[in-house]
Amino acid sequence: MAQKPGSMYREVKGQAYTRKKYIGGIPHLRVGQFVTGNRKGEFELELNLIAEEKCQILDNALEAARITVTRTLSKRVGDKNFKAHILVYPHHVLRENKQATGAGADRVSEGMRRSFGKKVGNAARVDADQPVIRVWVNEANVDIAKDALRKASMKLPTPCRQTIKEA
Repeated sequence: MAQKPGSMYREVKGQAYTRKKYIGGIPHLRVGQFVTGNRKGEFELELNLIAEEKCQILDNALEAARITVTRTLSKRVGDKNFKAHILVYPHHVLRENKQATGAGADRVSEGMRRSFGKKVGNAARVDADQPVIRVWVNEANVDIAKDALRKASMKLPTPCRQTIKEA
């Protein structure tokens, strides 16, 4: 079955559903690792990718953004010349009331009755002006890091901006 579009889960609605000890069978987290690159290196500049609107970011989108940043920087500046960090964690468990389709579905499906929903994925709830990804590089590689963050912002469901400061 194809995955639903991320726009279905973009808006923050209702109370957060995060208490995993009460939820059985949580979908696995799709973010491979939250820190990539040279973890112990000293870098001159820190670049942030900041979400401009309040939204939910699916763990698939976070993983796609992480892969984009890591691949762009490792190909163009090398693995030892950057550090990237995903700053948000997908705590929120998404639920969906699945509807049966096809012949005889009216006898099987309950419609909206008891429509709490089944667990379908995870998302990070992000506030406006909250940093999502942070990258550390040296002065010579700033333009490449900006390009990597620009590419990563296209994977996220909210408009983003970048900031630069000294590390």
